[in-house]
Parts: sequence; structure tokens; C-alpha cells
Amino acid sequence: MNKYFRHKAFLLLLLASCSRDDQTNVNGYVPTPVTLDIPEVFEQRILNPVIPTNNPLTEEGIALGKKLFFDKKLSANDSQACANCHNPSMAFTDGRQYSLGIDNIEGSRNAMPLFNLAWNYDDRFFWDGRELSLERQTFDPITNPIEMHNSVENVIAKLQQDPEYPLLFEQAFGTTPIDSVQIGKAIAQFERTIISANSKFDQYLMGQTSLTAEELEGFNIFMDEARGDCFHCHGSQNNPLWTDNKFHNNGLDANPLDPGLALASGDPNDNGKFRSPSLRNLAFTAPYMHDGRFATLEAVIDHYSEGLQESPTVDPLMKKVEDGGVNLTAVEKENLRAFLLTLSDFEFLTDPKYSQP
Repeated sequence: MNKYFRHKAFLLLLLASCSRDDQTNVNGYVPTPVTLDIPEVFEQRILNPVIPTNNPLTEEGIALGKKLFFDKKLSANDSQACANCHNPSMAFTDGRQYSLGIDNIEGSRNAMPLFNLAWNYDDRFFWDGRELSLERQTFDPITNPIEMHNSVENVIAKLQQDPEYPLLFEQAFGTTPIDSVQIGKAIAQFERTIISANSKFDQYLMGQTSLTAEELEGFNIFMDEARGDCFHCHGSQNNPLWTDNKFHNNGLDANPLDPGLALASGDPNDNGKFRSPSLRNLAFTAPYMHDGRFATLEAVIDHYSEGLQESPTVDPLMKKVEDGGVNLTAVEKENLRAFLLTLSDFEFLTDPKYSQP
């Protein structure tokens, strides 16, 4: 190749490169930064949320993540979205013991509610802690053969062919084509904005309302190590997340069939341990436990009162496991239930920030 043609070929490559650069940024479009609106009840009592430096919140990223969360294109046959199992009107659960996948097959775990995820300081997700970030957990249900039964490659191809998504991804992240990292980041951004912090008990802590005598006594039982002894795993007025986000064997089975955390860690000492769910929004999130075995809140209280099972890995915090539980009276159970229901945030169910776009 002579000097002229070499020079021309170089110019063509340079122009092609410039063209690609133009495609990777929409006229220098810069996403609009968003600062998470931290509720006062959290701001006064717990550490600030964890926002990864490589995935800062932006208006464009949050809007894109919300659109993806409700989009059935993420499933193999376009029949199921994240919101099918995590319905905002049910505190991001689905009301079933086990969720149904696209092939109408039941899974083996109850759908965890989604809220206040930005405050999961340990950054371990799912009942068994198998994923270590919100960004990474996105693709677990998408590729699970029982759930959305899709592949990462197919999701990317469908979104790339969509008339809206390429521009939305470009505006959110400044790059093209679409890739799996961007998908995970967008959905994680939206999920970090899902916040529940306006229950009756939140209002009580802020001096905006009062509790009934039964609700106050229920709170006292919750905090009393000689009675309910619930606060070690499920928070207090000083931890209004109402979870420690850690993993415990809470005495459900003498021989746990589901290994829980042990499946992720490989450590047999973790057998039967599951992440403590938040006690927020219990009025909307039945059935309860990792396998949805308890249909009612009364059944949950009965378990801790007289249904604990001993096993080699039962948590030491189950101090009265030898007695079957904490042995509450009928009145104590009613009062405890009354308090637990004050943790439900009714406005959360209809907040337009979380409704289908």
C-alpha cells in the first residue's frame, strides 16, 4: 500500500472512530445527579446508606431502572417482569407462598419484600446471601430457569432492538451498545430509591402521633429479653430498619431441608440460616419466613412463643429453644401483634415513585 492509500485508510479509520465516539455520547449529554432523600427518622438514628461510587444515582439511571423493573422483556417469553413477584401495591411482594415463574412452575422460596435496600450495609442479598451487591443480584431471577428463564445475551439483544432503550441507556450511562453492567446498574439505582419510613411507629418516634396502651405494651414485650426478646435480630427504635440484615437459624426445623446461607458459603455451620427480613410492612407481606410457611402473623408469634426447634446450628439468640420458645401469654401475643402492625407504612403502597411507569 503506497503512502497515499495508507494516509487515506488512516483517515477513514479516524472518521469511523469519531463516528463511534459520537454514538457513545449523546451530544455530550451528562446525567443529572440525584441525592437520595433520607427520611428524618433514619437520618437521626442510623448510618447513611451505601451508594457505590461506580454507580451514583442519576435521574436518567433511576428512570431507566424503573422502566426495566416493570418490563416483561426481561423474561424469555415477555410474560413476566420483576414487578410480578415484587408488586409495589403489596410492599414489593406477591402474596404467594412461592412465586410462579414464566412456565407456571413454583419456586422454593418466598418473594422477599424490597425496600430500604440502600441501608443493607453488608451488601448481601437474597434469603441465602448468595449475591454481594444489588447490581449483581439483578440477573439471578432473570437467568433462573424457574423464574424468568432467560439469558443475559437475549435480554441485551431485545433491549438493543427496542426503539426506546438504546437512547435511554446512552442518556443514563453515556455509552453504547447496551451491556449487562448497565442493566444491573440501572435496576440497582431504582431499587435503592425504594424507601419505606412512614409507619405509625415512625410517626410516633418523630412525635407526630401516639400509640395505644396495647401497642406500647407490645413494644415493651418486643424489647424485653425475658419476654419477646425480638430486638437482637429485628432492630429497635434505634434501628428503624427493623432488621440486622444478618443470617440466623431461627429454630424453624430440627433438620433444615433448605441449607440457606450454607448453600452460598459452603460452611455446614451456616445450615438453616437465612437473612432476617425487615418487620416493616408486615400487614401486607404475608405469608412469612423464607418458605412462606406461616400464613398469618399470629402463626409467626406462636412459632417464637412455643414452636422453636433445636438443631446443631440454631442461633444462640434463640435462648429459650429448650423450652420451645419464650412462652408468651395470649394477652402478650395480642399486644405484640398490635405493636408489629404499627410498623406498616400504608402510604408506601401507593407512592407514585414506585408505580408502573
